[in-house]
Amino acid sequence: MADDEQLRAALSEDLDAGFEALVRTHGDVVHAVARRTAERAADAEDLAAEAFLRAYRALRGYDPDRIARLDLRPWLLTILLNTARNDRRDAARRPRTDGAADPPDRASPAPGPAERAEGTDLGDRLAALLATLPVAQRTAVVLRHVVDLPVAEVAAVLACSEGTARSHAARGLAALRTRLTSTEETS
Repeated sequence: MADDEQLRAALSEDLDAGFEALVRTHGDVVHAVARRTAERAADAEDLAAEAFLRAYRALRGYDPDRIARLDLRPWLLTILLNTARNDRRDAARRPRTDGAADPPDRASPAPGPAERAEGTDLGDRLAALLATLPVAQRTAVVLRHVVDLPVAEVAAVLACSEGTARSHAARGLAALRTRLTSTEETS
């Protein structure tokens, strides 16, 4: 796996080859965050692809000095989260024309009969509960505890101080614990 310094040099030297290496290096993290950020699981792959496309387009306009200053993983995740935010905003502005019901804004915390029948796996319950958190808390929890990014990178992605990033993650975890405990007590 190439480190960011090598990736930045490769991007400056040959954008296409460097970008391929960038996707190989950071693609798993981008996809993991997309799966936890997308409103619907089916949209995660499209979200990640759109984020990479936007990153490539941006890099085409960057000079080598700007590329050399990029902190690549937080930069990619910021693009991903902005793309998700834009998609949610655009979907709210456009009425559906296909006759289907609008998807819920968030996954329902209460599983339906099919979900209960398929399994009560803790991971599934946590994913559903995670979807109920406010965006900043959900993003901080995913980046810090699912993807295991350092607090400094979480703060860079959220465009906040490290203390605020820690606070978002801690509050998100506390809310998850409370909600998980309450769902276990009602089961």
